Amino acid sequence: MKRSSKALRANSWVIFQVVVRGEVIGPKGVCEQAELDEMERVKPGGTWLIQSGIADEGVAERLARGTSGDPKPRVTRDTVR
Repeated sequence: MKRSSKALRANSWVIFQVVVRGEVIGPKGVCEQAELDEMERVKPGGTWLIQSGIADEGVAERLARGTSGDPKPRVTRDTVR
């Protein structure tokens, strides 16, 4: 069975944000390093790299999200007292 060159290389995930007219806009994004390299090739200066070299996509997603999406702490009668 033949494997694609993409399957053979190690994936490295990055966290980035889009830059428009020098301003960072929108939420953080996650993609493979090669995808970010392509975005920069097409539009130099169009992204701001936050973190690179992340081995796992899930880890990159959690780092990009930060505390957004974390469960809210429960308030009970005991915590109010």
